[in-house]
Amino acid sequence: MARAAAAFDAFEPGALDASRAQRVWTPGDDPLPSIYLSHGAPPLFDDAQWMDELLAWSTSMPKPTGVVIVSAHWETAPISITAPTPTTGVVYDFGGFDPRYYTMQYATPDATALGARVAGELSSIGSVVDRPRGLDHGAWVPLKVMYPAGDVPVVQVSLPTDRADVLVAMGERLRSLREEGVLVIGSGFMTHGLPFITQAMVEGKVPGWSRDFDAWAWQAIQAGDIDTLASFRQTAPGMPYSHPSAEHFTPLFVTLGAARDLGSARTVIDGAMWGLSRRSVELV
Repeated sequence: MARAAAAFDAFEPGALDASRAQRVWTPGDDPLPSIYLSHGAPPLFDDAQWMDELLAWSTSMPKPTGVVIVSAHWETAPISITAPTPTTGVVYDFGGFDPRYYTMQYATPDATALGARVAGELSSIGSVVDRPRGLDHGAWVPLKVMYPAGDVPVVQVSLPTDRADVLVAMGERLRSLREEGVLVIGSGFMTHGLPFITQAMVEGKVPGWSRDFDAWAWQAIQAGDIDTLASFRQTAPGMPYSHPSAEHFTPLFVTLGAARDLGSARTVIDGAMWGLSRRSVELV
């Protein structure tokens, strides 16, 4: 049996070279996109193809001046932000995995200044609280692959609600940061029916409920139809299996709010992990 994260160990040297060579965003560049990614879990570090896809995505654009990420794994109201420094550490908010994953770190530059900007932009929606907290695995796991040098400041913002209108408004307030080279990320999983995973799914079978929800969601995303997406509990096929709880879908609404053109969506990563759709999209 392969050692945990052995694929990451093989991936990291080349990824570091690519990341260090990446040109940093300048004011002469277009705004960075608004993206929604399916973030996986620690076993992402065992999936060479998925890591290659994430790195190719991140290096297809200039390196951000900062990242603002909303993860499924921080549901806290009022709106809360964390602006880590290099000594903050990460949150191991997962259980039952190989001990190796609990030793992995992701130190990033001081994000205090970016955190202040984010707090200022979001204050028009409601109270914003600064909380000393590390990045959770919905943030640090994909970012460790996308920006392995750890040279981009990262601010994480909580999900204060599952109301689509509030989350879209948050994205709208963050949109202007994209014009300063900040990458806005909603981090979830396009389908996330963990209680319903079977051995057949682990072995590669994609169940109908996951496939049908993914197709429905992608059609609505392409149409820029936020109202339809917001009704996913009532109208989407494959429910409630695809999302027995909402938090892995709702970061999408922040991504859509931060977009300038809802008709610009494109799928960057497709396919499935354990039968769950890992569709990841970007919009301009």
